[in-house]
Amino acid sequence: MEKLLYIAANPKGLEKSKGLKIGEAFLESFHQVRPEVEIKKVDLFSLDFPQMDGDLVSARGKLAGYGYSLEQLSDIEREKILLMHNLANEFISFDYFVFVSPMWNLSSPAILKAYIDNLFIAGKTFAHTVNGPKGLLMNKKAIHLQTRGGQYTGTPMEALESGDRYLKIALRFLGIEVADSVITEGFDINPLKVPEILEQGQENARLAAKDFATKLVTV
Repeated sequence: MEKLLYIAANPKGLEKSKGLKIGEAFLESFHQVRPEVEIKKVDLFSLDFPQMDGDLVSARGKLAGYGYSLEQLSDIEREKILLMHNLANEFISFDYFVFVSPMWNLSSPAILKAYIDNLFIAGKTFAHTVNGPKGLLMNKKAIHLQTRGGQYTGTPMEALESGDRYLKIALRFLGIEVADSVITEGFDINPLKVPEILEQGQENARLAAKDFATKLVTV
């Protein structure tokens, strides 16, 4: 059975978050097309996972570059690196990924970057080769649903956006096929049009979900 992991990086909750409402529209549409796919939701603000602190950076370096065994790590290093691998192993077990996040200060919430950091494990999600790094997470698909308060697309501000761009770069680095993002923007500069913008965002998400559910992964 194929599985979809829905990863939300928004602390507001469904009732207050326009992005999560768009995400729900995407899931409903996807489920209509692919009811057999198992769906799991993850709220990053409620998920316990390690941060790239001194202990985790040290543990990863010792294992990857200095020939240490797991048993030679300190207790705290071992605990954190195992949590990292467990998170990556769970991620790898899914076939589809839906990331839902707002734009904050030209990028994504920091917690999303912290989550992605846990997925970069040499030998597990990517490999070093004579031709450079190669992603190992083939035959998987991802899409990003992003909400923005301002208007960036088609304006001089577009080049300043780094959250959606980084996420797509990171996922493609790992070998994942990334669909076109669903961007819904202008909420803050058009407050009287928020219901209209939200409705259009939900419709765009529904259409994207149907496409996401039916197109095969390109190997």
